[in-house]
Amino acid sequence: MDLDDLHIFRCVVREGGVTRAAHHLHRVPSNVTTRIKQLEERLGMALFRREGRSLTLTEAGRTLLGHAEKLLQMADLAEEELRSGIVRGVLRLGSLESAAGARLPPILSAFHAQNPHVTIELQTGTTRAMLRQLERYEVEAAFVSEPFERGNLSSVPAFDEELVLITGRGVPTIRQASELGGRTLVAFPHGCSYRQRLIEWLAEGNVLPERVLEMSSYYAIVACVAAGTGAAIVPAEVLDHAVLSTAVERHPLPPRFRVNRTHLVWSDCASAPLQALMALLPSAGIAEQAA
Repeated sequence: MDLDDLHIFRCVVREGGVTRAAHHLHRVPSNVTTRIKQLEERLGMALFRREGRSLTLTEAGRTLLGHAEKLLQMADLAEEELRSGIVRGVLRLGSLESAAGARLPPILSAFHAQNPHVTIELQTGTTRAMLRQLERYEVEAAFVSEPFERGNLSSVPAFDEELVLITGRGVPTIRQASELGGRTLVAFPHGCSYRQRLIEWLAEGNVLPERVLEMSSYYAIVACVAAGTGAAIVPAEVLDHAVLSTAVERHPLPPRFRVNRTHLVWSDCASAPLQALMALLPSAGIAEQAA
């Protein structure tokens, strides 16, 4: 609806008539009357009952007044927010579990301190799951890991993760993918970027795992590996915070697989809350626009 029409309608109600409303709006009465009639014609129903010179709201008029008050209040709030520079609203984010558990807490804490009027809703999942949610507009932006299909997404590097291979205690240092042949791999379901990195390393050595045991959290993965189930790739930062971090053996990965970059990705234009979040990232200012 045209906010100007709603403003005129509300003013007629508040002033109790067209003449007083016209004076308040600095318009001629005929203009106010015409705008009200045009609004009624567009809606296909009468908003006022005309009894002599007085106007009384119809049931439809009372319903519209309630909506008009809300819409005009939102418009006033938007203008006030833009003029004041205060960032408000809801920021719906998606994130890898590793980023949500180890990297994001200090960033989100700083964001909340600077933007107390913004509510953050955070969902976690694999890179593939986050990209699907972004495509369906279920989240506004997401922290995802390489490799991923950028498509028409915009992105900014967020932080780098050091990945490590872990096994049960006592396993000799593993330096080649062939040494993992016949072992069970413990990993997130398909769509996890770190799982894909591990599979790529094994493929270079023409190695096939005995089987893949899928888990839904890093703490479950670390616990299974500590129990001697198999091997896994996890971010070193996450492992450092895990209860069983000392119950597993760490093995260095080849340099090309050791460092993995996490990106913040979004589609369309970045909202004010999202821009405020990007300013707090370690790599703030280094943006990439997808082709």
